Amino acid sequence: MAREQGYALYALTFHYGQRHSQEIEAARRVAEWLGVAEHVVQHFDLRVFGGSALTSELAVPKVGGARGGSIIPITYVPARNTIFLSVALAFAETRGAQDIFLGVNAVDYSGYPDCRPAFIEAFERLANVATKAGVDGRGFHIRAPLLRMSKADIVREGARLGLDFALTHSCYDPPDERVACGLCDSCTLRREGFRTAGIADPIQYASSQPGL
Repeated sequence: MAREQGYALYALTFHYGQRHSQEIEAARRVAEWLGVAEHVVQHFDLRVFGGSALTSELAVPKVGGARGGSIIPITYVPARNTIFLSVALAFAETRGAQDIFLGVNAVDYSGYPDCRPAFIEAFERLANVATKAGVDGRGFHIRAPLLRMSKADIVREGARLGLDFALTHSCYDPPDERVACGLCDSCTLRREGFRTAGIADPIQYASSQPGL
């Protein structure tokens, strides 16, 4: 979506101690497909804090987590998007960029507080008082174009833009590098999005039964 709007693209991926590296490889594939000017993979280890099924030995739920309600599932990684955006802010400032895009979604999601509009708005305000660029009047904009879209709408938009969905990865707990589990909350949301959009999902799932 950013490319269609004419932006030069600088991609940032985080290897933060998550359970697997498949999403890192998927990010590399997508960045290459997009033809980005630069792709940085930033390493740090949130496993030292734990507190999440994605960064500890806690089991990943396979029956679908709480979505959009008051219960925050154990796949929530404490302060993850705040950390990600803080690093992205430094990356953007050093490259002279003023627009930071991220793919958070507040409609069909797992109830994470750092995927809400209030968080995006608050971080944009922070970005513009916490940086030299902001103080100098070269303010930042945090762009979250998927924020209010359903998963089905996101799938349709990806199809319209010609994205090869086989390049992508969503699963929290893949059994191996070739397939997604098909039962975690992320797989459930993805499969339902493709089903509702009426578009075939090209990735493989270990389970033929979605965890709905």
